[in-house]
Amino acid sequence: MQRFLADDDATSAFGQELAGMLRPGDIVSIEGELGAGKSALARATIRALAKDADLEVPSPTFALVQPYETPAGPVLHADLYRLGDAAEADELGLLDTDNGVVFVEWAEKAPHVQDAATIIITLAIPPGGEGRALSLRRQ
Repeated sequence: MQRFLADDDATSAFGQELAGMLRPGDIVSIEGELGAGKSALARATIRALAKDADLEVPSPTFALVQPYETPAGPVLHADLYRLGDAAEADELGLLDTDNGVVFVEWAEKAPHVQDAATIIITLAIPPGGEGRALSLRRQ
């Protein structure tokens, strides 16, 4: 699937759509350079899963992982950017959530987590910097 997200509203709308596609056990790798909107997309999708547009969804950059209980089941949102070693990802329990959904930013820092992803989303900043080009594939 290819999509152009023109702005924050389009990102939120896609987050709603993505929430409807997810199944328990999905691991979603959200890829893209710094500033591509990885956290914004995860935030929109988590809010949709929680059925709470005002839910506080902080970036997990420093905590590494943020857990959520939603009507759709447990959700983990991880950011592996600060990992010193791929083995550190094992302590986060990202591959142990069979009945929930896991969002992982910077999964390439832990190749075994990236390999376990069932959905790969790539966000790219187009020339000029307006909007985002999104690519999604299910493995």
